[in-house]
Amino acid sequence: MSDYILSCCSTIDLTNEWVKDRDLHYIPFNIIVDGQQYKDDMGLTFSPQNLYKMMEAGAEAKTSQVGIGEYLDYFTPFLEEGKDILHVSLSTGISGTFNSACLAKEQLLEKYPDRKIIVLDSMAASSGYGLLMEYACDKRDEGMSIEDLAAWIEENKLNLNHWFFSNDLTYYIKGGRVSKAAGMVGQVLSICPLLNVDLEGRLIPREKVRTKKKVEKRIVEKMVENAEGGKDYAGKCFISTSDYEASDRVKELVENEFPQLKGKIHIFDIGCTIGSHTGPGTVALFFMGNKRVD
Repeated sequence: MSDYILSCCSTIDLTNEWVKDRDLHYIPFNIIVDGQQYKDDMGLTFSPQNLYKMMEAGAEAKTSQVGIGEYLDYFTPFLEEGKDILHVSLSTGISGTFNSACLAKEQLLEKYPDRKIIVLDSMAASSGYGLLMEYACDKRDEGMSIEDLAAWIEENKLNLNHWFFSNDLTYYIKGGRVSKAAGMVGQVLSICPLLNVDLEGRLIPREKVRTKKKVEKRIVEKMVENAEGGKDYAGKCFISTSDYEASDRVKELVENEFPQLKGKIHIFDIGCTIGSHTGPGTVALFFMGNKRVD
């Protein structure tokens, strides 16, 4: 048993069963749908499927990052138990929650000077962030110390590749990821933009691909181009989705191209926080590969 706890935000978009099995702790984000606040707790109290149905019916969804007070309440019981904390936050390119965690850390170290609290920026989101934490759990279970694991995460986090697409640009237009003019043209021409997470942890459009069938193929080509070892990639692969039929097709394409994957491909819901910005119709593919350079 390690003398520290490994912690993250609920925006890792895995499942409660998964994080319990991996002895991984998380702090939930908050979402607001038509004025009603819910916890993004990986579907325990409010499921992504409910969110998407409400959004398709016209509901307005907003997110609220975790505040300093929430971090103080979350971190304190671990410190009281005599545990150190390694907390990896949602990307600063998407949220300011990292800063809240750092401010809480400063306050708590004054009260618990003998404890260690390390806060890192994942530069990741959704199940890509989850995949980073999955690898971190493996390293912890191998006996890696808190300091060495923090250094490993910092050294390897930019090797975590995120590629994703959407066949519904409505929510990307609302969030400013795609301009209104480009979005309107894209909808008419059946363009499905292919995006990734850049060097600074931001969501960036990379290619305009016409038709859903072609973008499903193109996202797998990106994995061939960027995965560690190419088609010989022997690492883990996660998918997160709000388009379940499309994600099943992408999974099959990946399995055909990468026969040496470590374990089966796991498909998770895009959680309520990330899903509030991406909406229905999104598929994301995550793997370890080339380090991000732009």
